[in-house]
Amino acid sequence: MINEKLTQRVREALTDVPKVKEKKMFRGITFMVNGKMCVSVGDEELMCRIDPEIFDEALEKNGARPMIHGDRTMQGFVFVHESSIARKKDFDYWINLSLSFNKKAKASKKKK
Repeated sequence: MINEKLTQRVREALTDVPKVKEKKMFRGITFMVNGKMCVSVGDEELMCRIDPEIFDEALEKNGARPMIHGDRTMQGFVFVHESSIARKKDFDYWINLSLSFNKKAKASKKKK
């Protein structure tokens, strides 16, 4: 189920960002910026794509947990629980972290 309230917050935060597209994926809505995955909204969490170099530091933040795929921790992908981003300051921290990494992130290869 898509969290409309959280999705709307992300939409509003990205209003002035060029080249934003919404895609349904990962059981939610993923916001693509410049053709690259930036932030996803799930039931009660944001999934933020951040710089792997600050991954461990980011996990120390309240409500943050790593993305684990199979038995592998996905460096640079962090889930953030909705309850820990209720304040605009905390929400903006994660959005800004994702947007700043997006500038240097590599786009995934296009499937043929």
